[in-house]
Amino acid sequence: MPDTFFHGINIEEPTDGIRPILPSSLSVIGLIATATAAVGAPTADLNTAFPLDTRTLITDVRGAVAKAGTGGSLAQSLGAIADQGSPIVVVVRVAEGEDDAGTEANVIAGIQLLLAAESQLGVRPRILGAPGLDTQAVVEALVVAAKRLRGFVYAACRPDGDIAASVAEAVTYRGEFSDRELMLFWPDTTAWDGHAVAIALGLRAAIDEKIGWHKTISNVAIAGVSGISKDVSFDIRDPSTDAGLLNAAQITTIVRMTGYRFWGNHTCSDEPLFGFESATRTAQAIQDDLALIEVPYVDQPMTVGLVRNLEEEGNAYLRRKVTAGQLIGGRCWFDKSANPGNVLAAGKLTIDLDYTAVAPAEAITNRLRITSAYYATLGDQLSDTITG
Repeated sequence: MPDTFFHGINIEEPTDGIRPILPSSLSVIGLIATATAAVGAPTADLNTAFPLDTRTLITDVRGAVAKAGTGGSLAQSLGAIADQGSPIVVVVRVAEGEDDAGTEANVIAGIQLLLAAESQLGVRPRILGAPGLDTQAVVEALVVAAKRLRGFVYAACRPDGDIAASVAEAVTYRGEFSDRELMLFWPDTTAWDGHAVAIALGLRAAIDEKIGWHKTISNVAIAGVSGISKDVSFDIRDPSTDAGLLNAAQITTIVRMTGYRFWGNHTCSDEPLFGFESATRTAQAIQDDLALIEVPYVDQPMTVGLVRNLEEEGNAYLRRKVTAGQLIGGRCWFDKSANPGNVLAAGKLTIDLDYTAVAPAEAITNRLRITSAYYATLGDQLSDTITG
């Protein structure tokens, strides 16, 4: 306050201390699809709503279905997503090629457009998929994009461009990947080719909004399914089933149990710590949130106060996530050995952070024992009854 006479109420708004942050959104879908319509006005309307090779932001998914044409995968994909919820979707419509190779090339080119979506549309696609178009080459391109966007890919097992014909073929195909940003599905639904992946995109976004990124896609009722394209044996008490074999190979399947549900928690990661879908997405969420916390400190004078504030804000953030049930625990600290004086003098600061992600309760064991012990008091109970 100035050292001058003042009679009244003075208001100051200091901005030091721990800053609140808005969590980044991991629930924006990036959808690659094809679409056609009848010649004339319908095609003109489609081209206006969804120009080819252009990023289009959709905030009303259900309303966008009517503008998405009648051919190709776009209208069906948007409909399946809308069945699960009302997320934000970035659509890249690509043209069907003269052959499968041409379509594949167009899809891969379309994936590249997702990378700059944030600068053009203000949102970053984090849930990526190309329902019905996810050949191996497309999946590989989607995974590369996901690594740059800190996103996650949902794709079908398509060893030859078509859905795998058997459990064995799906398991073999799974061996082509080792990425924590990828979850594979087998089989599809009976509705249309790519339906399961489109549902997964919508369900993932819905779970993010209703529960959080720490909940996997598994064992949540899905809407719009009346059957699955291949027989999948399943028994929740027996791992020696088709579903058990698929899950053991880190493939998510579809089961019928009080409705239809995805069944499987695993990514294609070759690092066990990121084997669960929730672990990968937790890491991505923390990276985003840390950047939001730390950006005000970049280029500020590096003092003891700045370092302590970074520690305090990091630990406060972790405590909030633990309280919310999104982490088991975590800690943020300054390690002197990682920050020698000459490095600090060069403007380089290292802050350490560890955390434990929330694992899904994937396997629950009941230790069931038969015993005659409870007969020991039966006589006393009968005696009390007779006496009474």
